[in-house]
Amino acid sequence: MTSQRTGVRREVARFVAVCLLAAGLVGTAPAAAGTPTRGNGPVVVPVQTTGPTDRRFNLVFMGDGYTAAETPAFRADLERHLSTLWSIEPFASYRSYINVWAVEAPSAESGVDCDPGLTAPARDTVLDMGFWGGCNPDSVQRLLTVDSAKAAALADLVPGTTRANRQVVALAHSSTYGGAGGGYATASGGNALSSLITPHEIGHSLGGLQDEYDYYARGVPGGTYSGPEPSSTHHTLLTERQMRERRAKWWRWLGEESESGGVVGRFEGGLYSTEGVWRPSRHSLMKSLGYAFDQVEREVMVQAISAKVNPVQGHTPTTAPIGADRTVWVDTLHPVGGALSVAWRLDGRTLPTRGARTVDLRKLRLSPGTHTLTATVTDPTPFVRDPAVRASAALTRTVTWTVDPSLATVRDGTVAAFTGHTPTGSPVGARAVVHADTTHPTDRTPAVRWRLDGRPVATGPNDRDLDLRSLRPTPGTHTLTAHLVGTEEKLSWTVDATSATASYELSEPVRTVRRAGRPPEYVYDGPFTMRLTARDDQEGAVVSQFRVDGDGWYTYYGWPTDADAPFRFTPGGTEIDDLVYGKLGRSRAVPWDDASPDYGTHTIEYRTIDAAGNVGRARSFLVTLVPPGRP
Repeated sequence: MTSQRTGVRREVARFVAVCLLAAGLVGTAPAAAGTPTRGNGPVVVPVQTTGPTDRRFNLVFMGDGYTAAETPAFRADLERHLSTLWSIEPFASYRSYINVWAVEAPSAESGVDCDPGLTAPARDTVLDMGFWGGCNPDSVQRLLTVDSAKAAALADLVPGTTRANRQVVALAHSSTYGGAGGGYATASGGNALSSLITPHEIGHSLGGLQDEYDYYARGVPGGTYSGPEPSSTHHTLLTERQMRERRAKWWRWLGEESESGGVVGRFEGGLYSTEGVWRPSRHSLMKSLGYAFDQVEREVMVQAISAKVNPVQGHTPTTAPIGADRTVWVDTLHPVGGALSVAWRLDGRTLPTRGARTVDLRKLRLSPGTHTLTATVTDPTPFVRDPAVRASAALTRTVTWTVDPSLATVRDGTVAAFTGHTPTGSPVGARAVVHADTTHPTDRTPAVRWRLDGRPVATGPNDRDLDLRSLRPTPGTHTLTAHLVGTEEKLSWTVDATSATASYELSEPVRTVRRAGRPPEYVYDGPFTMRLTARDDQEGAVVSQFRVDGDGWYTYYGWPTDADAPFRFTPGGTEIDDLVYGKLGRSRAVPWDDASPDYGTHTIEYRTIDAAGNVGRARSFLVTLVPPGRP
C-alpha cells in the first residue's frame, strides 16, 4: 500500500489493489465459541475448517485497535463480515473451499490512528492501522492502511498458510467508513457498510477485478477514458455487436438478467472515467456496495477461488502401473452449490460410470497388454460459460493410470470407514450438497446409503454427494443420515428447510391503501424510512435484502452513517460523502446521476438469507410517491 496520492494511483493501476471505497453448510461458528485465553499474546482461532490448510483457500482475519477487553467486539464484527460474505455468490456456493482463521492480538489502546481526522491522536496498536493512508495529509480519509510486515507476521502464525494460499483481512476497531484492497485488505470493523467492503476487496485482490466507479476523487466526474481496450474482463470499448461478432469480453452473458439488477449489456462509466468506457451492468458490487457480483464478475471469482485449490483431493497412486484385479478411485472437493462431475475413460473410450468415484477394473475384463485409464474431474457450475475457464486447471483436472493385467495387487487390509464429511455440528440448508467420503479398499467399493427422516434416498453411482435440492424437503426440520454399508458407522445432519423471515417497519405514511389480492400500499409525499428485522428458528446471523421495482437485490445494513438506523428513501436520494443512497425508483450512485423524482407506485420486495444458506421467499409491499401537497 502507498500513502502518497500519486502512489495510490500507481498502485491501483499496477495491482488493482488500493480501492478508494465507493460505496451449515460447513460448520461455521463465530470466533467466540470455545476461544482460549492466553494472556495478551496473539491467539489463532479456527473459525471455519473445511479441510487441510494446504488444500484450501485460507481467509485470515485479524483486528487492530481492539483491546483485550474488546475482543468480543472483534468477534462480533468478524461474524457480521462472514455472514455477509456467505450470502454473496460465488462465496455461498464455494464456501466449502475456504478455511477461515482469526488471529486475535489485543492492542494496548482502543481505536486506530487519525480516526476520524488528521488531528485525532495516534494509538498504540498491534498493526499500526490508520486512516488518511496512514495519517498522510496528501491522502484521503477513507484510505485505511495497515503495516504489512506486522500483518504478515500475525498471518504466519496460522500453520500451513502462505502468501499463495491465503488472503489477509485486517479489521480496524472503528465505525468510520474506510478500507483498502490488495495482499492485505482492510476494512473498518464497525461501520454500517464495512461487511460489504470485504467481498469488494477480495474481488480486487483475489479476482483481479477492477473498480467500476466513474470517478477517481469523490464528487468529481472522472472525465473521458482515452486509453486502449482495457485488459479488465469487465470493461470494454466494444459495442454489443462487436462483442458478439468477435466473441469478446462478456458476449456470452449479453441479454441475461443481471444478478445485480437489470440486464447484462453495456453501461457507460468505469475505471474512474465517466465516459468512453463501458461495463456489463448498471451496478454491481465493484461499483456500488450492497449489490451482488454480476455474472461476468462472478465467473472470474469462481475461477479465482477454484484456482486456489485442487478439485482432485486424492486418488489411487499413479507412480507405477497397477493391476486389473482391483478398484481405482478419486476423491473430489465438494462445492456446497453442486457436486463435481467425474468421467472415466479406458483407452480413450468413455466408461458408463455415471459419475462414480470408484471403478472396479475386474468388471472390465481387460485384455493382455497395458491400458490407459483416466478420470477427469470437472466443475459443471452454471456460473461459468467460457470453455477456456471450464477447461482450466482451476475447474478441470485429469488423473491417468497405466493398467497392466499381468500385475497382481497386494491387499492392504484397508477397513471401510468414513474419512471426511460435511460437518454435522450445525444445520445444513435445503439447497446444499452434503457429502460423505470413505476409505478405499483395493478389493471392493464401500457403499453409502442415505436416508431422509428414515426414508431411503436414491443417489445413483455417486453415493458420496447428496444434493438436497433433488429431494425438495418440505419446510421444517429434517434428519439426514448416511450409513456406511457393512459397518456400524453412521453420520447424521439436521436439515434446516425453513427459511428465516423478515418484517418491515415504515415511517408514518400520508395514508395506507388496502385492496383485496394486492400487497398493502403506503402513500408518501416525501422521504420515508424502512427498517427490516429478520427472525430465524435456528442459530446464526441472518442477512436481509430488498429491491425496488425488480432491480438488483441490495443488502440491508441500516443506514450508511448508523447501522442501527432504518434505511431512508427520498425522491432524489440522500448525498453522504459525495455518494448517493436511497433514491426511490431508479437508483443513483453519484451526484451527477439523474435526480428526477420517480413519482408513482413502486414495488419493494424483501427477503432473507439465513446461516444455512436458505434464501427466503420474497414478500412485497407497494409505495406510492406523490409530489408534495398533492392528495
